[in-house]
Amino acid sequence: MILRQLKQQAGLIRDYFSVISGSAGRVIISLAYFVALANTLSIADFGVFATSSATGVVLSRLVSFGFVSPLYRIATVKPQLIGAYTGGYLAAIALSLPFLAIAAWAVHAIFFGNDVTFGIFALVIMAEALFWRSAEVIIIVNNGLNRFGKAAVLVIFGTVTRAVAAVFFAFSGKSDLAHWAWWYLAANGVSLLVALWFYPRVRLRFTPALYKRRIADALAVTGAEILFYVQMELDKLLVLSIGGPRIAGIYAILMRLVDLTALPIRSFNMMLVQRLMRTPDMLRSLKIKAGLEGGVFLVSTAALASLALFLYFFPRALGSNVAGVVALLPLVLLVPGFRNLVEYQAELLYARGQSGLRTLNLAILAGAKALLVWLLFTHFGADDAWVIWLNAIFAALYLLSLMLTYRGLRLPAKRV
Repeated sequence: MILRQLKQQAGLIRDYFSVISGSAGRVIISLAYFVALANTLSIADFGVFATSSATGVVLSRLVSFGFVSPLYRIATVKPQLIGAYTGGYLAAIALSLPFLAIAAWAVHAIFFGNDVTFGIFALVIMAEALFWRSAEVIIIVNNGLNRFGKAAVLVIFGTVTRAVAAVFFAFSGKSDLAHWAWWYLAANGVSLLVALWFYPRVRLRFTPALYKRRIADALAVTGAEILFYVQMELDKLLVLSIGGPRIAGIYAILMRLVDLTALPIRSFNMMLVQRLMRTPDMLRSLKIKAGLEGGVFLVSTAALASLALFLYFFPRALGSNVAGVVALLPLVLLVPGFRNLVEYQAELLYARGQSGLRTLNLAILAGAKALLVWLLFTHFGADDAWVIWLNAIFAALYLLSLMLTYRGLRLPAKRV
């Protein structure tokens, strides 16, 4: 029976391993990038950079006002229209740039004014929101076309360019954030230039009549993605504001290691989203739902446990700056499982076309996370007790997400 199931799903398994090959390569190269950078910058500068980069990821969702969602859907189900939707996507980027600039200025004034100049902050935002996000869209389109091998190559190449930049930066004799921001911008620019060669050859067309019915979905998706990344990254901003750059650096190092566990899970999420777009009712069975959630949690926890065990025997394997922080890693053992499950549940609603509900859920989660992190660091910010309480915070967020998501899944799926 098992062999028969494997034969029936051979194509799906092959596609997943094509995707996961990109994630596996990315994990290894990401570690090299992380080691080079975290041991060149001071912990405080690393905290400021990680928070600025996370902010760039959030603000990147303003770019094109979510039109990447219709583009991805078209690549998945009607690839003959990619040229028309690419034209719409480029027009949406142009319209969104003033809003991106205003948002970047406001966030810097509120959170970063005392820690980094706006010029350096703007370089990091440009690298994330314009260069890497554009390369990421090309990867998304290739995935939609089932070109998983090409997408995996681009994912690995993007990570390689940043890792190479970090290594060259480490040997440049400069160890400050101002110089690294230029290296980071250049690395992401190279990634985008190479990614452009992998975009499908299409004739660009601008066809507003096609976009009208997609605008609501695009705006709902951009709102949902901003809120998703706000609830994912808001903790870094709050830690920087309350605890200062050094505590933010410790937190950023821990969460960077936790985030490595999400890479294979995101590959799985992407495959599941495509399957759900085609068969929205595949999650009717409680057994399937529980099995998927249990698998995400176990894989995530085992990944961090393996890393923590390795670092217990080789504490300086990731460098001297990181060695002082890795001892705290076993204290956050449950965080990746709960964190990745919240991300997985948000993808379920997107796949079923329930973008409005997804936006509402993520707004609730963002508010809850802000409150919990604020309470944590105002009570335990002076010592290391805050680390172990992160497990409770992410468990609470998961339970809230579980209740909101599965209540939404009872509603009929929407065809978009």
